[in-house]
Amino acid sequence: RNEALLSLIRARLHLTAQRREDRLVFDLQTAVAESFGYVSKGGNDGKPLIRASEALMKHYYWAAKAVTQLNQILLLNIEERLNPQTHELRPINERFSDKAGMLEVASDDLYARHPHAILETFLLYQTTVGIKGLSARTLRALYNARGLMDGEFRRDPVNRATFSAMLHCGSGITHAMRLMNQTSVLGRYLWVFRKIVGQMQHDLFHVYTVDQHILMVLRNVRRFFIAEHAHEYPFCSQLAAGWDKPWVLVVAALFHDIAKGRGGDHSELGARDVRSFCRQHGIARPDAKLIEFLVHEHLSMSRTAQKEDLSDPQVIAGFAQRVGNERYLTALYLLTVADIRGTSPHVWNSWKAQLLEELFVSTRRALRQAASGESANNAVLVEAKRTAALKLFTAAEHETELFIALSALTPLWRNLEDRYFQRFEVSEIAWHAASLWQHTDTEKAIVKARASTISDGVQVLVYTPDQGGLFARITAYFERLQLDIVAAKIASTNHGYALDTFQISPKITPVKNALNAKASAITVSPDTLSGLVEQIERELTRALRSDTKAEIVNHRISRQIRHTAFAPDVRIRALLVAKNAATPLFEIALSCADQPGLLSRIARFFIANKIDLVEARIATLGARAEDIFIVRLADNHASTDTAALQKSLANILVA
Repeated sequence: RNEALLSLIRARLHLTAQRREDRLVFDLQTAVAESFGYVSKGGNDGKPLIRASEALMKHYYWAAKAVTQLNQILLLNIEERLNPQTHELRPINERFSDKAGMLEVASDDLYARHPHAILETFLLYQTTVGIKGLSARTLRALYNARGLMDGEFRRDPVNRATFSAMLHCGSGITHAMRLMNQTSVLGRYLWVFRKIVGQMQHDLFHVYTVDQHILMVLRNVRRFFIAEHAHEYPFCSQLAAGWDKPWVLVVAALFHDIAKGRGGDHSELGARDVRSFCRQHGIARPDAKLIEFLVHEHLSMSRTAQKEDLSDPQVIAGFAQRVGNERYLTALYLLTVADIRGTSPHVWNSWKAQLLEELFVSTRRALRQAASGESANNAVLVEAKRTAALKLFTAAEHETELFIALSALTPLWRNLEDRYFQRFEVSEIAWHAASLWQHTDTEKAIVKARASTISDGVQVLVYTPDQGGLFARITAYFERLQLDIVAAKIASTNHGYALDTFQISPKITPVKNALNAKASAITVSPDTLSGLVEQIERELTRALRSDTKAEIVNHRISRQIRHTAFAPDVRIRALLVAKNAATPLFEIALSCADQPGLLSRIARFFIANKIDLVEARIATLGARAEDIFIVRLADNHASTDTAALQKSLANILVA
C-alpha cells in the first residue's frame, strides 16, 4: 500500500513536471498535491492554514516512515537467517533478552499481556549496555500493539513513571526518543506530538519536519552536557556544567514547537500543553514553572538579540525584567542556541552566536546589578570601553604612551557621541581608532577591511563625508559581487561624517547567471580571505570616490523564496527623542524574504522619498531579512499617518 502511494506520487510528479523528475521540490509540490485533490484550507478566522502541499507531504512522510519500518524488519530477518549462530539469547529480565545486541521480547504477545512493557522497551534500550537496537520480533510486536496505546494507556501511572524515568536518565535520551518516533510510540504516548509528525514547515528557516526539528533540538541540548562535545559550544558547555537539572531542558525542547500548525501562537499553545504534561507527570511546581516559561518564551531571546539594539540600556532592562532571574536566563539561552542550531545547517553562524552571547552577558549583568541594588551607569560603561579600546590601540600599559595615544585620538573621539561607544565592541572601537586617527577630517573615502573577529566572513569599515545615496552605493557594490551583508552598524559623527561597519559573508561560488552584463564581469573568487580584503578595500574605495550612481543588480531568486508564502511586514513608528531635537526620528522595522538587490532597493526608496538614514541594524536570518532603520522623514511624511509610506515600502519588498 505504501509502495503504491509513493509510486503514484512519483508518476504524478513526472506528469506535472512534463519530464522525468524524481525530486519533489518546492515549486512542484503544490501542483502535485492539487492533482491528488488536496486543497489549501483555513488561514482566516484564527484557523490554521493547511496548504495542499503540506497535506501531501505529510502523507508522503508517513508512507516513507512505514516503508523504513518494514524494511528494517525484513533486513533483520535476513541477517538472522544468514548468521543464526551469532543470535543467541542472553536474558535481561523475564520479559526481554539481548539477541546479538538487539532487544528481543520474550513472546510475540508480550505487549498484549503486559502493556507496561511497551515503554519499558525503550527504557531498557536507553539504559542497558550493549543494546544497539530492537530485534525484528520486537519491532513486529510493537507494530501489532499500536492499538493498545490509547487514552487509558496514556493515563496509566506506571507508564507515566516509566516515561519520567526516561527523561531523568543521564544518557541515551536522544537515541530513545528517536527510536520511539521511528516506531510511532512517541506520538501515541504524547498525542500532541503525533499531530506534528511529518509536518512540513514552509518558512524561510526550517529544513526539517516539525518532529525531526524537535528531536534535533533535543539532541543539541544533550550535547551541551557531554564533555567530548564541549568544543562545539564552549560557552554553552560552560553554562551546562553548572546546571543541575538537564531533564528540565529536555522537556522544554520536546514541547517548544509541539503546537505548530494548530493556528494561533504556538508558543502559548505549547505552554498550555506542557503545563498539563508537568501536572500529569508529577513535576514539582518550581521546575514546571521554568519549563512552561521556556516553552512560552523560546523565541523571545533570538528576536531580541537579532532585531533589537543591544547597546540600548532600555532593551537590556526590558529583557531582564522579562526573564526575571539568572536561572531562567541561563536555561533560555541554552534552549535558544539549541533551537537555532536545529532549524537548518545554514542558519547558525558565529555572528548570531555573538549577538546571543552579548545579550546573555548584558542581561546577566543587569540582573546582578538589580539584585545587589546597584544602578547601571552608562557613563561608567562608556568610559570603561574608551579605556579598554585605548589600551588595545597602543598595545601598552605605560601611562605616558596612553597619554600620547589619547591625544592622537581626541580629534576623532570628540566627534563621536556616547551612543557610538555603546553600540560598538571594544575591539571594533580600537580598530576604528587605528584606521582613522590620522584621517579625522579627510575629504576622501576611507575603506578598511579585515577578517571578522566575530564571524566567518569579513568586516568592512567605511568612513567618508556623509552624502546622499551613500548607503545605496555601498550596498550596491556588495550585492553586485553577491556578497551577503549579514549585519551592519550605521553611525554618524558630529561633524558630518558617516562611520559604517558591515559584516560580509562571501559566497563560496563565483557570480554566475548575472542578468546584468556589467555585473557578470565582476566575480568574487579570491583564493584566500586576504585576497577578498584587498579587493574590497581597493574597489569599494574607487567606487565611493567616483560619481557613478548605484545600480541595482537583479540576480536569480532562489526556488525556496519564490515558493514560500511570506508576505513582507513593514512597521513605522515615531521614537521618543529629546524635546530640543531638530527633527523627530522614526523607526522602520521590516521583515521579508532575503533576495538579491534588497538593500539597494530599500536605499533607493529612501532616496526617492527623501528619507535620511541615521542608523541601521541589518540582520539576515537564514533566508529572511530582519532589518531596522532609524530615519528622519521628509516633511510631507513627518506626521502620525505613515500608512501610505508603509504600504509603498512593502510593495517593493515582494520577491
